[in-house]
Amino acid sequence: MQITFYGAVREVTGSMHLVANGEDRVLLDCGLFQGRRSESAEKNRVLPFDPRILTNLVLSHAHIDHSGRIPLLTQKGFSGRVVCTRPTHSACTYLLPDSASIQESDAAYLNYKTVRQALTRRAAANQAGMTPEEARALLKKGRHELNTDAIDDLLASLRLDTVRPLYTLKDAEAALSVFEGFPYEHTIEIGREMTCTFYDAGHILGSAISLISERRNGRATRIGFTGDLGRFGKPILNDPQLTFPDAERDVDLLVMESTYGDRLHEPVADLKGQLLDVLQTALQRGGTVLIPAFAFGRTQVLLYVLHELYNERRLPRVPIYVDSPLAVHLTQVFAEHPEAYDRDTQTTFLAKGQNPFSFDQIHFVRSVEESMTLNRDETPKIIIAASGMCEAGRILHHLRFKIHNERNTILIVGYMAENTLGRRIEEEGRAYERSGRKGPAPVLRFFNKEYPLKAHVAKIGGFSGHADQAEMLRFLKGCNLRIKAIALVHGEEQQALHFADVLRREGYSVSVPRRGETLKVG
Repeated sequence: MQITFYGAVREVTGSMHLVANGEDRVLLDCGLFQGRRSESAEKNRVLPFDPRILTNLVLSHAHIDHSGRIPLLTQKGFSGRVVCTRPTHSACTYLLPDSASIQESDAAYLNYKTVRQALTRRAAANQAGMTPEEARALLKKGRHELNTDAIDDLLASLRLDTVRPLYTLKDAEAALSVFEGFPYEHTIEIGREMTCTFYDAGHILGSAISLISERRNGRATRIGFTGDLGRFGKPILNDPQLTFPDAERDVDLLVMESTYGDRLHEPVADLKGQLLDVLQTALQRGGTVLIPAFAFGRTQVLLYVLHELYNERRLPRVPIYVDSPLAVHLTQVFAEHPEAYDRDTQTTFLAKGQNPFSFDQIHFVRSVEESMTLNRDETPKIIIAASGMCEAGRILHHLRFKIHNERNTILIVGYMAENTLGRRIEEEGRAYERSGRKGPAPVLRFFNKEYPLKAHVAKIGGFSGHADQAEMLRFLKGCNLRIKAIALVHGEEQQALHFADVLRREGYSVSVPRRGETLKVG
């Protein structure tokens, strides 16, 4: 076998690796690149191979940086199966259509801007153009809906460049038709001489460590793929699996994530206390706590811990809003898979007949009108909104109304990739906090406007769904796998190279591949 690394290589998005054995080609993940719009758009549109050569695809978990380009595969001729766990299949039925809607709305907005600018430029040049106000009136239906028919007509008649969505809702639905979900520890044929078995990775609901095996002439060659490896002792989910069957213990190459390869998280045991401190401080100022969070995984862990704090009567009874229709659906997916919960969740909530993710103070916001009303509400509250890296979604509108008020707090609870608005808020806001908030506040630009970052910025790293350096070492040393070599992926270059040095000192054979690099296995 051989494996070629195409995504999440010396970076943390766009997970994609191709396993081939001469007869079959199996793709591990097919994720979206995230970051600067122009760079990520170019990366996402260009596939490094013809999808028609693929036999099947093995999906480690549902997060969009691992699953988000699957509709592009089927759009371009992929005819195999997408093999994953059952909860991953359930989650993707919401995540992929949501991603398609974002692709379509982003393309529509960029086309609107192109036409509007063309019309106003023509007016300035005394040609048949319009004022900005006239252009907006023509190109919009009311305040928020775009007149796509008028925009498309003008794009054609003015011969303007048109932005096409990466894929459409129809493409996402077509991709979902080739998904097949399986339980953990069930062996699946993925090629004529290849099988895959899933084991619990503990990262999010349904996340899997995949063991890909090829058997020829009585000898097995095996590639392990951690996907995203979870934390130990994290609420709701089981820890990453450490005990594997004797028949699958020998691993020729382990493809392992390295997101936090150069750092340690706060202990999981401190999560509740740290969250309580941040919330109490902000609420005592009369402010709102705004939490950018991934709709799948992070939102549900936050709800779980908040539920515990409310049950313990340690937190003021302010309302909690989950402002993400996607998060509402995915919270239901969590509710439908209690078999994946750890023992603490079973005893703390289920044994008492309680839903871990629903209690009196929780309000799930569904409509745009509800969200807009919430934007302008200045009373103390907690808002959890997507997207987790502040690149799209309703979180941007909440930031627009809350970022300039020093009573409010923006709480960072997850990884912010390079070149995202979330990373800028984290770095510049935390630096401003460390300086004692002296001098003018940092200024951030989004929605084509500049906003002073006067809101407080706090961070709790313990909520991360990714194992830190110590936990990744715990997995390697604590599991019963016999690992010949490790390839580190899914980590920015600094983190991956640092973790490689750590592992070499521990006696492991380690490489940090570059994009397009191929390793022979076995």
